[in-house]
Amino acid sequence: MMQPLTMRSWLATLVTALLAVAIWPDPGQSLPQGAPETVCDTMLPFHSGGSVLPQNSVSPFSVETSSSTLGQGQTLRVDLTGVPAGLSFGGYMIQARNRNPPHQIIGQFGPARDGTIKLMNCENSVNNSATHSNAGNKQQVILEWQSPVDFLGEVVFNATIAQSYNEFWVGVPSQPVQIVRRDLSAAPPLPTLSPSAPAGTTRAPYVPPSYVAPNNVVAVSTDPIYNGCGQSKNCFGFPDGCVATKSCTSITVVTVRGDVFEFEIQSGKGTNAAYVAVGLSDDAKMGDDLTTECVPENGRVNLYSSLTSASPYSAVRSNVNQNSARLLDASIVDGVIYCRVQRDAVTNVQGRTFDLRNGKYHLLVASGSSLKENSVGYHDIGRLPSAQPINLAEVQDLSGSSKLLIQLHGAFMIAAWIGTTSLGIIFARYFKQTWVGSQSCGKDQWFAWHRLLMVTTWSLTVAAYVLIWVELKRAVWHAHSIIGLITVILCFIQPIGALFRPGPNDKKRPYFNWGHWLGGNLAHILGIVTIFFSVKLPKAELPEWMDWILVSFVVVHVLVHLIFSIGGMASERHLSQRANTFQMGDMSHHQQHAMRNGMSMERKMDAPYAGMRKGLLGVYGVVLFLFVAVLILLVVLAPIEQFLGKS
Repeated sequence: MMQPLTMRSWLATLVTALLAVAIWPDPGQSLPQGAPETVCDTMLPFHSGGSVLPQNSVSPFSVETSSSTLGQGQTLRVDLTGVPAGLSFGGYMIQARNRNPPHQIIGQFGPARDGTIKLMNCENSVNNSATHSNAGNKQQVILEWQSPVDFLGEVVFNATIAQSYNEFWVGVPSQPVQIVRRDLSAAPPLPTLSPSAPAGTTRAPYVPPSYVAPNNVVAVSTDPIYNGCGQSKNCFGFPDGCVATKSCTSITVVTVRGDVFEFEIQSGKGTNAAYVAVGLSDDAKMGDDLTTECVPENGRVNLYSSLTSASPYSAVRSNVNQNSARLLDASIVDGVIYCRVQRDAVTNVQGRTFDLRNGKYHLLVASGSSLKENSVGYHDIGRLPSAQPINLAEVQDLSGSSKLLIQLHGAFMIAAWIGTTSLGIIFARYFKQTWVGSQSCGKDQWFAWHRLLMVTTWSLTVAAYVLIWVELKRAVWHAHSIIGLITVILCFIQPIGALFRPGPNDKKRPYFNWGHWLGGNLAHILGIVTIFFSVKLPKAELPEWMDWILVSFVVVHVLVHLIFSIGGMASERHLSQRANTFQMGDMSHHQQHAMRNGMSMERKMDAPYAGMRKGLLGVYGVVLFLFVAVLILLVVLAPIEQFLGKS
């Protein structure tokens, strides 16, 4: 006995009969514009000639996916096809929904290049459903769907497929697709669509890959981005050598298939990167490089192309045609940025041609923790150019360019302006009345040491300046380079001026002394300031906390000067008290002569508190050596965070 229809059933029937959207306006013909968004919830078509209920038989059409597991933010292929192959249909509508309640529509479909897919905005979300834009018969439709970056679980694709006016099936399901964290995904890469059959067009029946997802998805030991490195694709990242250990802070992977140039770019875990980018450079130096940027914005990863500038450091997007590269796949999972990009084989930018087929380029990988308006920020997380320019189609093992000249430049300047200059000034200012009567190479000890230390400063500074010119091969103007140039000029002038030093009794000698003192101390101060400005330089890759080491040095240096000055005043007072002990007017001629001889002998002896000065000099020398050693290690081992991470 048939049960009477409930109120809920009557309402469902009424809704089915009155839904205001049709896929076909007349028998055998689909609505050219496809399904409107008023049927997002029911996916039921409404024909202009009246209400037609869907078929309740098994659908002769199927919904196939290219994989049964997919990482967050990744893309898979979805096929609508007939069973058996060759069965045609006219209209369709498709969505992906959460398999579990509340069964919301999720993900996004991609457009077809030939415009044969109409994207729909259901539930106030963009492009989360798709329908036909061409009412003609078709045997297969191929779509691309991107999973959300913030969803984990199972999704099922549901489609409405119409074979004719009276025959259509609603809710044709696919097999469930498991959305997992991107680094846990074992999904095979998307098949490359040939130009003759772009997504959304009719083509030969598609046979899904024989891939079976594991019952229990577990974490893999290494990121799949490293698979095939050096064998089928070029891989390069920083720190140098990280590809071999599969531990890159940032990495780019280049795959070439004919005229198809694909770049995969990925940031490392725990870096808090705001962007990751790769540049194509002629000279391994920043400036006039074609850059591909992957930038998370508003919950999704966006692609930008830019041209870098060295002075000032910037990446300008307005100079580059943004259609010269296309985003194929992207995700951001646990802070890890990933994108897969296809670049044009030839890109023209401001009169320059980047020819990926025939040209050779350094790969320059960079990532940073900040963004600017319409640009990426400073690459404070790191950057590294490849050692040699390569043709991207030639697969090989890549290494980073040498930083030896930069490291030597930094080490020499630290040794000169933190080390030898600081010690040389101490000798000249406080030790003229110490080691009195002792000479080295015919000169007083203080002068011999002062001259040796300052000649060392001059030699190290000139060598360091030559090295950085050899490295850069051009002038780059910023605070570090400008103040550094002034320091070098003062350093160069000081010994030349010393050659024209007036005699001790010359009336011009005081002017020389003041000028020599001013030039030396000004150069010392500017040298230390220049080192402070080096901490922020991209090429230096120095830690920000190096500033505190430099501040500590300045405090110690000033404190030592203060102690020496107080000691010097105490010494002078002691000598003055000695002289005032005897009143020359009350002495006989013999006593005055003896007193003068005694004072003459005293001038040939060390001033009072010489032992204190020597002891303080020894302590300061040890502390100064430690400062110089630590700072040079930071320069030579930069970036020090990566070195400490390895150890």
